[in-house]
Amino acid sequence: MKFDLIIIGAGPSGLSLACSLAKTKLKIAVIEKNSRTKFAEPKKDGRDIALTHRSKNILKKFGIWKFINSKTISPVKEARILDGNSPQYLHLDHTKTIKNSLGYLIPNQIIRKAIYKKLKTLKKIKIFPKNEVSKIISNKFLTKIYLKNKKIIESKLTVIADGRLSKIREQLGIFTNKTNFETSMTVFRMKHQLSNDNVASEYFHYNQTLAILPIQKNLSSIIVTLQNEKSKIFLNLTKKKINQKIENDLKGKLGKMNFIGKKYTYPMLTVYSNEFFRDRCVLVGDAAVGMHPVTAHGFNLNLRGIDILQNEIKNALNNNKTDIGNVDILERYEKKFRRISLPIYLATNVIVRLYSNQKPAIKIVRKSLLRLANTFWPVKNAIIDELLLKNS
Repeated sequence: MKFDLIIIGAGPSGLSLACSLAKTKLKIAVIEKNSRTKFAEPKKDGRDIALTHRSKNILKKFGIWKFINSKTISPVKEARILDGNSPQYLHLDHTKTIKNSLGYLIPNQIIRKAIYKKLKTLKKIKIFPKNEVSKIISNKFLTKIYLKNKKIIESKLTVIADGRLSKIREQLGIFTNKTNFETSMTVFRMKHQLSNDNVASEYFHYNQTLAILPIQKNLSSIIVTLQNEKSKIFLNLTKKKINQKIENDLKGKLGKMNFIGKKYTYPMLTVYSNEFFRDRCVLVGDAAVGMHPVTAHGFNLNLRGIDILQNEIKNALNNNKTDIGNVDILERYEKKFRRISLPIYLATNVIVRLYSNQKPAIKIVRKSLLRLANTFWPVKNAIIDELLLKNS
């Protein structure tokens, strides 16, 4: 079978790209190792995705946003970043802008479900569920994919969207810059006595990062990041001890805390690919750039990369250039996406290391940086502009 475009991986990045190109004349296929049920009805994974206004606009452009139930969208009015018990903190406030929020929080499974709902309306996209790639051959003329069910399919361009631990990227011989922070993030929800006022807070306590994401006035998503060994201990705490710990860490700012639901844990590993394409294979999503969640750039950055790629493909088609795997298209995508993603990736990793270092001199630097960011308006405005799309 021959296609114009093959996407390997039916996660949010791969399916978003498929949705974005559905109105073109391209013959598109999606290969996914899991059953259709798994990506059509994704299970809760505890993660709430922080979306910027730019990401909302991209999802609108792809026809996905309208499939997200408005009741599942939690606006973030303010954000605060604090260093331990220091009085110095960075404060971002939507009231200084023309927007009614800094951004939005939406459960990960709701976003995934919305993308699939959009995809279901697009009859021309062929999905191969429960299929794995056994071998991929890519050259200057085409990509040939050998599936484990013995089928062979070809395309002008193959998009690799199988995650930050991508096996296809490895098959292609594309190396990455990987950083294992030897920490784990534990996510869960808590009800609380006092209102969170739609304020997202991130506390860089010594040896721990604690994030509070407002879901409803008296309900928040809690994210605790600890060294792996301490994370194992935390996972075994009783509900009562978790309530006490978070109350103490927050110094009672939200009143009595009550753990609900279950805990989910994720290792902190970041990945940055040395190449975003090889021959006629191109990387998107976490296969290209897998971010640390501390700055909430992950899915937002993925969407920007997908938007760049689909724009380049559409521009070529509009100019009667039907070879969408042409090196010029892929080079433009790589150049534009690397210019955006590399500074954010490097800065995020520096922030993580800076706030996990307990040396006295580093603590002084942290406090000074927060004071500077909060009082020096060019820095503060740059952060708000990034969230609110003012410069795009």
